[in-house]
Amino acid sequence: MISTKIASLVNDQITNEQYAAQYYLSMSAWFSARDLDGIANYFRIQSKEELMHADKMFDYLNDVGAEIKIGAIEQPPHQFEDATDIFVKALEHEKIVTRSIFNILKNANDEGDFATVSFLQWFVTEQVEEEANASQLVTKIKMVSENPSALYLFDQELAQRVLLAP
Repeated sequence: MISTKIASLVNDQITNEQYAAQYYLSMSAWFSARDLDGIANYFRIQSKEELMHADKMFDYLNDVGAEIKIGAIEQPPHQFEDATDIFVKALEHEKIVTRSIFNILKNANDEGDFATVSFLQWFVTEQVEEEANASQLVTKIKMVSENPSALYLFDQELAQRVLLAP
């Protein structure tokens, strides 16, 4: 039902999603160390969402009888210039994830693997949302980063985020 090539690409994406979780957790730690717990909360939830994405792909490979191969996860950066740098890097990372998912989708489509194409549609929709949210947050952090009162309000806004099951 699924080729070795597509299974390999999905396995790689599981590793990418797990790396993203660690990357966002590192960003969360940076904000926690600066007592910006609301923004830390935002990135902590981002981290958990990435793990849910990895789990969803893991389950898909299991469902289609593909071999699951868990890859090594590279250590993410833990030092950042400032808050704006982190949000810009988060947006850049979401764009990398989008390209990776699109690559799997293109290959699955080329192979006529309609089950994987259908499965990946949820991730395509998710990435549109992720990039839009990340872009909006870059705009906001650029507006507030030099204004402590505005940064406080932004931190409070992101503190309201809760983890939603997909």
